[in-house]
Amino acid sequence: MSRRVGVILTQRSHMDRFDKANNRILTVRDVSNYLRVHPSTIYKMLKRNQLPAFRVGSDWRFTVEAIDQWLASAEPGAAPRAAREAELSSK
Repeated sequence: MSRRVGVILTQRSHMDRFDKANNRILTVRDVSNYLRVHPSTIYKMLKRNQLPAFRVGSDWRFTVEAIDQWLASAEPGAAPRAAREAELSSK
């Protein structure tokens, strides 16, 4: 393997990790689609401190893991969405 190919592979694997991390961070619009509610509902819930979130400048961001945990605690007996989808796809 030439040095150049090794550098390209290293850069590509770094970008793959970045893409995976990026996919776990959601915007207000992403969360509203994920929860199937209007974005204004998300903002109301944020104002009441009802959703796990953090700010990047003036924008809100969410992690899929935190939203799934919040859903599981809000609905006792309900599995997180990712687990439900995995279960459905395995059938």
